[in-house]
Amino acid sequence: MNELLDPRNDFLFKRIFGSEENRDVLLVFLNKTFIEANRPPLTEIILLNPYTEKDAPRDKQSILDIRGKTADGELINVEMQLFNKYDTEKRTMFYWSKLYSGQLQEGQSYKMLKKCVTINILNFSFLPNNQYHNVFHLREDRSGIPLIDDMELHFLELPKLGDHAVPVESGGLVNWLLFLKGIDKSNWEVLTMNEPVLKKAMDTLEFLSQDAEARRLYEDRQKYLHDEASMIEGALAEGEARGEARGEARGEARGEKKKAVQMTLELLKLGVDKAIISKASGLSEAEIIALSKQN
Repeated sequence: MNELLDPRNDFLFKRIFGSEENRDVLLVFLNKTFIEANRPPLTEIILLNPYTEKDAPRDKQSILDIRGKTADGELINVEMQLFNKYDTEKRTMFYWSKLYSGQLQEGQSYKMLKKCVTINILNFSFLPNNQYHNVFHLREDRSGIPLIDDMELHFLELPKLGDHAVPVESGGLVNWLLFLKGIDKSNWEVLTMNEPVLKKAMDTLEFLSQDAEARRLYEDRQKYLHDEASMIEGALAEGEARGEARGEARGEARGEKKKAVQMTLELLKLGVDKAIISKASGLSEAEIIALSKQN
């Protein structure tokens, strides 16, 4: 039997949570997320971009997110991010704004705009706290008065979730996140004790792990994600190296300029002709005249 695939792979994540046959799995996951944010549970979710064969990772640039609509018209976007692409906050705001503004057709009133919720599941630490679940809204800084309830951003950070961060026997969001994080299969029974729908997600993962075509597509996507992460890390390292080199060069240049200024001041005291000083120091005659006025 093949070993289990990693559910954090965005292609596999969408197969498990974003297919029509697993819409109930997505609904329960969303409700567990919202309960922690003190929101009432959803009664229905309509998939706007359900998984299809077109989602196969042959298009390397595709974003395999999940988009849904509630009975009230609220839009929800769920995305798994296996590697840190950096600028996470700006990337989140960009995609949220596209989701929000994309609701209106030409000539429609702004009143037609519905609330948009983004849920980012991160396989890396992002925010400077110990909370694995952070929620953001638009509120006034001092009084906490909400400006509008149309924006809601969730960040679920898997690395902050230790195996014993909270009791798993009572069920809840943490059990779903531990499953995604890749908790040992021997602990699955404990996770599903009070989360029966989670068992369906686990069964889907086991089925896909044994499916040859799903495994091939998963490995294609995994390779792309790893290559992309390596390129980003390489570009950052190269940028830092160039920055250090430029800093050293600027430091050397500043040192040379300081020596030239000191030399010029000494020669000015001796009454040396400015043209000669310019040739000796490398400073322009205008710079030399300015120095002579300062002293």
